[in-house]
Amino acid sequence: MSPRSSVMDSTEPPAPVRNAKLNLAESGRWVWTQLTSMRTALILLLLLAIAAIPGSLLPQRAADPNGVTQYFSANPDLAPVLDKFQLFDVYTSAWFSAIYLLLFVSLIGCVIPRTKHHWDALRQQPPRTPSRLDRLPGFTEREFSGVAPEAALSAADRVLRAARYRVVRYERDGVLSVSAERGYLRETGNLIFHFALVGVLITVGLGGGFAYNGQRVIVEGQAFSNTLIAYDSFSPGRFFSDSALQPFNITLNSFTTRYEERNANAIGQPIDYTADVTTTLRGGDPTPAVIKVNQPLNIGGTSVYLLGNGYAPVITVRNAAGQVIFNDAVAFLPQDKNFTSVGIIKLPDGLPTQLGLVGFFYPTVSTGHSGASFSMYPDLLDPMVTLNVYQGDLGINEGLPKSVYALDTSGMTKLTGTKTDLPSLEMKPGETAALPNGMGSVTFDSVKKYVSLDVHHDPAQGWVLGFAIMAMLGLFTSLLIPRRRMWVSIQPVEKTKKLLVEYAALARGDDPTLEAAVGHIVDAHIRDLGLTRD
Repeated sequence: MSPRSSVMDSTEPPAPVRNAKLNLAESGRWVWTQLTSMRTALILLLLLAIAAIPGSLLPQRAADPNGVTQYFSANPDLAPVLDKFQLFDVYTSAWFSAIYLLLFVSLIGCVIPRTKHHWDALRQQPPRTPSRLDRLPGFTEREFSGVAPEAALSAADRVLRAARYRVVRYERDGVLSVSAERGYLRETGNLIFHFALVGVLITVGLGGGFAYNGQRVIVEGQAFSNTLIAYDSFSPGRFFSDSALQPFNITLNSFTTRYEERNANAIGQPIDYTADVTTTLRGGDPTPAVIKVNQPLNIGGTSVYLLGNGYAPVITVRNAAGQVIFNDAVAFLPQDKNFTSVGIIKLPDGLPTQLGLVGFFYPTVSTGHSGASFSMYPDLLDPMVTLNVYQGDLGINEGLPKSVYALDTSGMTKLTGTKTDLPSLEMKPGETAALPNGMGSVTFDSVKKYVSLDVHHDPAQGWVLGFAIMAMLGLFTSLLIPRRRMWVSIQPVEKTKKLLVEYAALARGDDPTLEAAVGHIVDAHIRDLGLTRD
């Protein structure tokens, strides 16, 4: 029995296969290799795009704090759950930052070795001519008569250089050849694209740290100064400093809205919003400017956007002695497309007790079948304001900040309106209504308009745009420029006294035009030699 047979007949079980164990350094090297692969970078880029989706669907505290507040009011059960997953602070959340940083590290670790490899390839000569060109794509051969090998070689050299190939001549066993290569810009463009992505990540990260975003409501005739205390809401970046606020003033002179009046199917739809303002930089002269929805104002390194608008009835409240205790334009928040609006007036002093007024404003008032008032058109055709009076503690003496757009009536007594003995106070411009219990009077003086402005400062915007343009240029370069190698081999044939010239090419990646490129080189070579194609 042969030794092989004895081994096969053995009843002993085969030894288990054991994989080699990696030590700590080898495990770290494996993890680094996986992290810095292009496949991982693409997966992380896809994850980053998916992770950004909640930031588009849900209001974010950094950009729309009022929207977050409204979302909590409308969804009291769901909103706290979403908040635990930081879905209202997506772009500063721990999980989004983790993906962001991993993508940054992956791109850096992927691009740097490729850059070194590309640099080495640029300094290397094209490879030697393969001995069997007939195995390569685009292979073509021709036989020439009356042409010296050196002349054919020089002609091939000239043709390839004219086609922007890097050319090197080789000789092996009496066979002359030229080896040519082109398309290094393809990899250069690819590297530029990835470096630009890294640049976008860096500038977005740093820019977000030094950026700030604030909102302010301005009534016609009022001014806004770019100071921290002047904002209604403010969202600074992590590295924000008060010194980043460039001193400037914006005065709202007037706000104009044009509505559709001809198309019966779109009556009352807004056509154009125009805020005429006067801007003043520190030490500068007042300058008129215009802010539109798609035309922000650029001043002091910041962009001022027009977010919203509404009406601000001018209300005057007097006590029983006729003394003015309140006089101001109160911003009412729109509730529908016809600008039926709600506003709050708080009167903590000047009366025997604290009062809160909940107002409804109708630009063009009308009455429904149920007797309830509503606005039938968004423009000021027949304005009216109604006020419900509440008496009691406003809760402003507790030292806690309170919203000027909300009134907690849980601890207050309703004096006018539904479920009371007195009707709501109804007034048109210039009219006065008496407060209950002889406490004084309320006058509806006039109506002004207000705008909601968003002031955004991001010092990295220009850099982000520059890197984005660089990324697009690099991407187009990598897609449009093919990477090819071309060879021309020249060998005398002793029997026929002719030259056998072989042409072949090889592409890096898909190149559907490779065979056509070989044909162009063949034709150009024949023309350079002064021959005619068979």
